[in-house]
Amino acid sequence: QVQLVESGGGLVQAGGSLRLSCAASGRTSAIVRIAWFRQAPGKERERVAAMTWTGELRSYADSVKGRFAISADNAKKTIYLQMNNLKPDDTAVYFCAARRSVIGNYESWGQGTQVTVSS
Repeated sequence: QVQLVESGGGLVQAGGSLRLSCAASGRTSAIVRIAWFRQAPGKERERVAAMTWTGELRSYADSVKGRFAISADNAKKTIYLQMNNLKPDDTAVYFCAARRSVIGNYESWGQGTQVTVSS
């Protein structure tokens, strides 16, 4: 079992930056792929960024390409999402997730952290 705890959310003006962190614990050696998702009120959950636990095969939603970057510090067992040039449309609850397989569903989820971007 893997436990995930996000932090770093908050209120920021449009054009600003935030870095989200996700601390992993438990059976982290079993993690194959990690991702950040977000969900805004009244909208479906959207996968924002993903990569392997070792930093390969990065992918991003079109809406955040060039502005967001996913990374991980394996020694600290922490996943990051650097968000630059934030827009009001980025306002959402952000979740980190992990899975133990190359394909399939993400089994482990954090509790989420709120990001609010004011115009």
